[in-house]
Amino acid sequence: MRIFDPHIHMTSRTTDDYQAMYASGVRALVEPSFWLGQPRTSPASFFDYFDALLGWEPFRAAQYGIAHHCTLALNPKEANDPRCTPVLDALPRYLVKDSVVAVGEIGYDSMTPAEDHALATQLQLAADHALPALVHTPHRDKLSGLRRTIDVVRESALDPERVLLDHLNETTVKEAAQSGSWLGFSIYPDTKMDEDRMVAVLKSHGTEKVLVNSAADWGKSDPLKTRKVADAMLAAGFGEDDVDQVLWRNPVAFYGLSGRLQLDIPAPQALHEGNSILRGGE
Repeated sequence: MRIFDPHIHMTSRTTDDYQAMYASGVRALVEPSFWLGQPRTSPASFFDYFDALLGWEPFRAAQYGIAHHCTLALNPKEANDPRCTPVLDALPRYLVKDSVVAVGEIGYDSMTPAEDHALATQLQLAADHALPALVHTPHRDKLSGLRRTIDVVRESALDPERVLLDHLNETTVKEAAQSGSWLGFSIYPDTKMDEDRMVAVLKSHGTEKVLVNSAADWGKSDPLKTRKVADAMLAAGFGEDDVDQVLWRNPVAFYGLSGRLQLDIPAPQALHEGNSILRGGE
């Protein structure tokens, strides 16, 4: 079984997680930029983080046979902090990097005017750089947030076919599908979706343009949830081809819209800028 996790925050995970993910079938992933829990206080902290997503994390992933790509953006939560908004002006120099396969995560957290501006600006950046966009739908007021998101996408220069609406659930999937965008579902231990609910959605709505991710980060989450969804699909009567479509071909198709997806895993290097994942030595 081959698995592509299209949304996981490996900066927050250990090398043991990479090893376990590979053993479960994960061979590729996309790491979206997001907030770190502790608020950032300047654009420079974003730039160091972006550099890590472009360098250190691909290096770590390659040690375990996993192809790593990223999406870069000013995230919705920190779009409300004027100390962070200059990131919008600096993004173009990062969006030309080879391993950047989308603009994201963008979207809404609290649905403020500042978030309106950041979302519209970054959808335009995605269009300008011929990149798709990974859009975070809010955790609160999900349906109204989704509708507002769809309206902004429709007003933008970016085709909805190049947008992935993420963090969907049973209340938002129908209208998200009607928008023409791709459909993303985050599977969590206690919140958002779980494996059984995801299987029920797949039975109702089919497997076309559906992406399933773990969105694992620094909170309570599980980087093996993609494999658990695959197993639940098989147990519920879905075929191996259905599993391959949802867990591999769909994320390849969406992020392939960037023209930058490289699934051949590079030979792991011993060092990255003089550092390794090892401790001690022989």
